Amino acid sequence: MPTFDPSSFLESLRRTLSAGAVLTGGDIPEHHHADWSGAGAVAPLAVARPNGTEEVAAVLRLCNAHGVPVVPHGGLTGLSGAAQPVARGIVLSLARLDRIEQIDPAASTVTVQAGVILQRLQEALAGHHLQFGVDLAPRGTCQIGGLLACNAGGLNVIQHGAARAQVIGLECVLPGGDVLPLRALQKNCTGYDLAQWFIGSEGTLGVITRAVLKAVPLPTARKTACLALSGVDGALDLLARLRQRLPQQIAAFEIMWDDFLGAAKRWVPVPQPFDPIPPLTALIDVTGNDEAAIGQALEDALGEGIESGWIDDAVIATSLAQAAQLWQLRDCMAELWTHMKPVNFDLSVPVPRIGEFRAAVQAALARRWPDHRAYYFGHIGDGNLHIIVDAAVLPAGTTAYDVEAVVFAELPPFAGSISAEHGVGTLKKPFLGISRGAAEIDAMRAVKRALDPNGIMNPGKIFD
Repeated sequence: MPTFDPSSFLESLRRTLSAGAVLTGGDIPEHHHADWSGAGAVAPLAVARPNGTEEVAAVLRLCNAHGVPVVPHGGLTGLSGAAQPVARGIVLSLARLDRIEQIDPAASTVTVQAGVILQRLQEALAGHHLQFGVDLAPRGTCQIGGLLACNAGGLNVIQHGAARAQVIGLECVLPGGDVLPLRALQKNCTGYDLAQWFIGSEGTLGVITRAVLKAVPLPTARKTACLALSGVDGALDLLARLRQRLPQQIAAFEIMWDDFLGAAKRWVPVPQPFDPIPPLTALIDVTGNDEAAIGQALEDALGEGIESGWIDDAVIATSLAQAAQLWQLRDCMAELWTHMKPVNFDLSVPVPRIGEFRAAVQAALARRWPDHRAYYFGHIGDGNLHIIVDAAVLPAGTTAYDVEAVVFAELPPFAGSISAEHGVGTLKKPFLGISRGAAEIDAMRAVKRALDPNGIMNPGKIFD
């Protein structure tokens, strides 16, 4: 391969795309220097903003020929460093691929381009009495392509599954510029499901450009409850009872420990439903098409819990406004970060052991740093525990890696995962062996070599 000439490459890139679609130097917005992970800002060689699949293919073809790294950018809400740019590479922004191409109520599907914002998709589907099965706190920023590339989970996994479960077909561009076409069939048993290779791949195999997604009926009734609990056992008992009474109708079951809500009370103007703050607070949504029926089933389950002593108090929202106010408790997380130096964890353990694992992490952190501050919350229905450790109060010189090493060391006895939904990126790469065996990593490397032999796609992410 001839010596790389950045000026010549950039000129070819500009000729490949429409006028103004390539940004360089000081014209590159700062948000294209990093994602939300805090992994460190890197100025890329250029930002390319293609208008469609063919332009994405042309960019990848050019970059592959010159050996130029490509880092796809969506809404940049990831927390693992998966969208961290490469200095001698380009950022490929999918923001202009923002069309909702078709909503098909008969087939219960929606066809979208990768740059569509999640909230915009939700709003468009609501007009057809449909919904997309994934919901995230940064819904107003995250894009569908990035959501799929990281196999995002979010608040509704307990009811609908993670992003992987919502996909019927994908259009993907391979590193050499070939396009894997969109297949919209719900049943297609003709060999490997290539679309699934790209879901959770964090942009390391190619670029997702279009998707056919499931669009499930929007329920006409929703009930929201906030509960004061003495511990995780009560939350697990309630979850089991609700699953018996309302199968497939639990839309969300979030838990927040007192440390998390204590921080929210200090720093965020969100009304607290209980005073004092209980050891554990649960936030529950149940949905259906018969408001009276789901309301009665919820009240019956809560009544049993109060009589049994594992629910101390309960608030059932009587209006959409009150429900939204209760959900502010959970959605205030991003604002909390601004008051600390966060080291974020997104862990997965078997559902029955989530309380035991949290206690093990608490003890491990206290042994290492007696004066540490950590905040715990999560999705109990799928075993996803989120932890924020505030590095601002740790001894000088303590790194995020130091904190991660302490927390991740507690995972093996629980057969847990270092990442439930945020991906590996760069930040969790040193710890991949905790969750994946050597044979699994070798298989992933083989897929990477087969699809991206020149290693241009998002290099340095997941593994080296």
